[in-house]
Amino acid sequence: MTINNESRSRMTVTEVEEFLRSPPAGFSVEALSCGFRVHSNDETSVVLIDDFESRKGKIVFQNSLGRKVKMHNLWEYTSMRKSLLSKRIYLLMSVCEENPSNRKSPRALKQYVVSIHGSDPFIKWQMEKGLDWTISSVAGESYRLDIDLTEALESWAAKNIITDALIKAKLVWADSSFTLKYYSDALFDFPHWFGFSKRTFKLRLT
Repeated sequence: MTINNESRSRMTVTEVEEFLRSPPAGFSVEALSCGFRVHSNDETSVVLIDDFESRKGKIVFQNSLGRKVKMHNLWEYTSMRKSLLSKRIYLLMSVCEENPSNRKSPRALKQYVVSIHGSDPFIKWQMEKGLDWTISSVAGESYRLDIDLTEALESWAAKNIITDALIKAKLVWADSSFTLKYYSDALFDFPHWFGFSKRTFKLRLT
């Protein structure tokens, strides 16, 4: 799958070091004794990045909601939905070298801050479709929805990661999704308890 100029604007992928050195519009970076604190503008971005360790120390995104977003009522869900469909979404992801002897622990080669343009018509259409499908299938229940970006990232990597070390390695993406968790007030939420209310949809660039 080819990523054209239009799809490039839908997603940007920036190495963590470059992001800290030259943050995008709406972000500022504060140097600390043991790492960095990153501030962002909530009016234009949705940051879903947990605190993490990098080569430059601990990185904290001050206004981040975390990779797994919990919602407990319709107002919280509506607010989150509106943000996802109108703002830039920022996530932390790693490209790793797969270890055949231990597939659960691939070796991280690089860390990236990935942003998705939630208001882009094609991205917005996919998000709306995925959110509506989840709610209609688990109406009145608690649910977990994973939005998977693996396909989009693999397409980007095929055209942009060209160093010899990375070309020779078998690359896999770690943490290539984010999660929405909705908790209903149902007294006996059996489908959720037994894992039947989990849904996943894949986000594509083209």
